[in-house]
Amino acid sequence: MPYSKTKKLDEMKPKQIVEELNKYIIGQDKAKRTIAVAIRNRTRRKRLPDSIRDEVSPKNIIMIGPTGVGKTEIARRIAKLSNAPFIKVEATKYTEVGYVGRDVESIIRDLMGIAVQQVKTELAEAQAEKVSARVEERLLDLLLPSGGDVPSPENGKDITESGTPYTDSKQATREKFRVMLREGKFDEREVEVNVQSRKKIGIEVLGQANMDDLQEAMQSLGSIFGNGKGQLRKLTIKRARDIYTEEETEKAVDNDRAVDEAKERVEQMGIVFIDEIDKVAKTGGSSAGGPDVSREGVQRDILPIVEGTSVATKWGIIDTTHILFIASGAFHVSKPSDLIPELQGRFPLRVELDDLTSADFYRILTEPANAITMQYKELLKTEGVTIIFTDDAIRRISDIAYEVNNTNDNIGARRLFTIMEKLLEELSFSADELSGQEITITDKYVDERLGDVIQNQDLSKFIL
Repeated sequence: MPYSKTKKLDEMKPKQIVEELNKYIIGQDKAKRTIAVAIRNRTRRKRLPDSIRDEVSPKNIIMIGPTGVGKTEIARRIAKLSNAPFIKVEATKYTEVGYVGRDVESIIRDLMGIAVQQVKTELAEAQAEKVSARVEERLLDLLLPSGGDVPSPENGKDITESGTPYTDSKQATREKFRVMLREGKFDEREVEVNVQSRKKIGIEVLGQANMDDLQEAMQSLGSIFGNGKGQLRKLTIKRARDIYTEEETEKAVDNDRAVDEAKERVEQMGIVFIDEIDKVAKTGGSSAGGPDVSREGVQRDILPIVEGTSVATKWGIIDTTHILFIASGAFHVSKPSDLIPELQGRFPLRVELDDLTSADFYRILTEPANAITMQYKELLKTEGVTIIFTDDAIRRISDIAYEVNNTNDNIGARRLFTIMEKLLEELSFSADELSGQEITITDKYVDERLGDVIQNQDLSKFIL
C-alpha cells in the first residue's frame, strides 16, 4: 500500500495524467492518451478478481518520432509523477550475453533497487517523528554526558536557579539545552561521535552473475569479517545530526517489509522505459560484423524479459510478466520493421509522434511551467538583469527554429536551446556589468543577432 498522502500516478485517471503531462509537453496528444490509458489499465487490473487478473497482461508501447519531439520528456514526467517503480534506460548501454558490458537482466535488478529505496523512503517518512526524537536524545547525551561538568551555554548565563535539587537541576538543564539545540545554537559545537561503518550489501550477491554486485560484495568482505566497531571522530552537532538520523532511520525501517513491498510493486506496477530502441535495430539487412555484431543479440535478450520471465536479484526472484514496457526511437536510419519480428510482436501499441511546427515552438516557449524563456529570465535575474521577451520576438524565434530544422538536421525542440544560447550569448557574457537594467528582447534584436547566421546556410550548419 502507498504510504505517501499525495495523489500518485496509479490513483490518477487518464484525463488527469494527460493534464499533468500538458504542463510540460506541448502537443503529442496521441502519445499522451495511449500512455495514460496503459498506465490506468494497471490500476484497473489490480481491481480484477484473482481468477482473471493473471490473464490480463500489459499492452507494451513503442513510440516512434524524430528526436526532440518529447519522447524522453514524457518518460521523465511519468517518472516524477509515479509512485510505481520506474526506470528509464538506454538500449545502447546493453550488450549481448558473452560480450563485455551490461546484460539486459540488470534492468530488472536496477528497477528492484529503485523500488526498495522508494519504499524505504516512504517507511522512513512514516517514522520521521520517532526518528527525530531519538536523534535529539542522542545529541543531548553528547552535549550532557553522564557525570562530569555540565557544558556552559553560549551566552554564559546560569542554566538553573540556585537552590534547585540536583535531579531537578539536571532535568532542567537538559530541557534548556533541548530548546537551544532546536534553535540551532549548538550546530557548530564540536563533539566526539562514534561513527559506525556503512552497512554493506552482504555475501549473498556472490551467487549472482552481475559484475557490479559482485564488485560491491568483494569490497564489503572486510566489513563482514571485521569486528564491527565504530570509529571516534570529532564532528559538529550539525553533522552528527545527519549521521544519527541515518542510523536511526535504518533501525526504524523494517528491511524485510520494505523488500516484500518493493517486490510486489515491481511485479504488479513496474514500468520500464527503453529509449533509443532503434539503435539496436539492423539496418538494410546487413550481415553481422563491426559495431552491429551484438544488435540482434540484445533484441533477443530483451525478448524474454518483455514476454515474462524470472530474473534473479539479491532480493529474490522477480517475475516480469506484468511489468509495462515503453520503448521509443527516432528511427531515422532504421525502421520499426528492422527489429526482429518477435520483438515487434511484444510491442502491440505503436504511437507516432508528430514533427514540431512553428506554432508548437511558440507554445513551447510560452506555455510550459519550465519554459525556456522563463529559465533564461531567472538565470539573468540572479545578476540583477531583467529581460522581457516581446510576443513578436518569441514568434520570430519560433519561425527561425522551424526554418533551421527544415534546412538542416531536424533536432526538434532542442533547436530552441541552440538558438536561445546564440541569441543571448552577448547578454549572458556581460550580465554582471548590466546589473539593475531592464532589457527588452524584440524581433529586431532577434534579427540583428541571428539574421546573418540564418542567411549563410553553410555557417548555420555549424552555429545553429
